[in-house]
Parts: sequence; structure tokens; C-alpha cells
Amino acid sequence: MELAGKVLVAMPGMADPRFARAVVLICAHGPDSAMGLIVNKPSQELDFGGLLKHLGISPGASRREIRVQYGGPVERGRGFVLHSDDWRGADQGMMQVPGGLRLTVTLDILEALARGDGPARALLALGYAGWGPGQLEGEILRNDWLVADLPADLLFADSDGQKWALALKQMGIDPLTLSPVAGRA
Repeated sequence: MELAGKVLVAMPGMADPRFARAVVLICAHGPDSAMGLIVNKPSQELDFGGLLKHLGISPGASRREIRVQYGGPVERGRGFVLHSDDWRGADQGMMQVPGGLRLTVTLDILEALARGDGPARALLALGYAGWGPGQLEGEILRNDWLVADLPADLLFADSDGQKWALALKQMGIDPLTLSPVAGRA
């Protein structure tokens, strides 16, 4: 099963508190690994202005404010900008994500956003979620995650605290009807 471009929605019984009620966009998936970004947990450590200051990037008068998310527990000091496909910076450090999205890891996108330019929609994630061979597929079979196609509007929405419930609603699921236990018939 190809999962790149899909969204994982944590089941209510998710045992790992870092992923409780998480909505995760899978950016890359292959037989050896998977990589995704949590898109609904704001960073408790840093905002965009603080990040620019830390990196020595001077914001312009028309600086755009983008949300900084806790992207996951792996490499939390590394930043990833998930954005709409309408901006092209340096081709190096940019990855196409299925669904008309891009993931950029170079400073040029942060400099563009600081000037008020850059993509129409963007969020910055510090860290990422990573899985080894077969690990993610095992978690899905164990009933840790629901897998969905969700619109970019939901991924970039300002309502971080509501994204989990909105994702379930768009899937036609009432969270109260979910069981934390998987079954086989």
C-alpha cells in the first residue's frame, strides 16, 4: 500500500502521547521507511518570529506569519516547510508530495516568507515522524491509525485543536463510535 500523500488520523487508543489525537501527513513512503509531519500540534518551543531571529533572518515589513508545528519526535531541531505547489525555490532541498504539495528544507523559503513572499499556503514543522521497514504498516494493522485522503484546506487550516475531529468528520466518522481495539472477522 502506497501511503505518500495520505493522512494518518490517530485512533483514540493511541498509546504514544506524542501522537495522541495527531493528524500526520505522510510525505514519503517506501519499503524501507516512511516519513511524515504532524500538522495539528503547535510547537510549544518556538514561533515563526522567534525562529527567524534564531536563524538571523530579518523579517520585512510585510512578513507573513506562519504556524510552527511539532512535526514529530525525530530530529526536532530540523525544520520542514510544507507548502502549496505555487512556489519554486531552489530545486535542491525540495520534495514533491502527492496531492499538489511540496516539502522544502532550505533557508530560501524562510527568507521568502520573512519578506512576505513565498507560497500561498505554508506551515513549518520542527522535527518529523519516521518509521522503519514495515513499522507503519504494522501500526495500521494494529488499529493505531486511520488512513485517509484529506484536502489541503484541512492540513493548512488555522484550527489546529480541531483538525483531528474535523478529519474524522470528513471521513464520515463520529469519534465517539471508535473503538481502541482492532478486531478480525
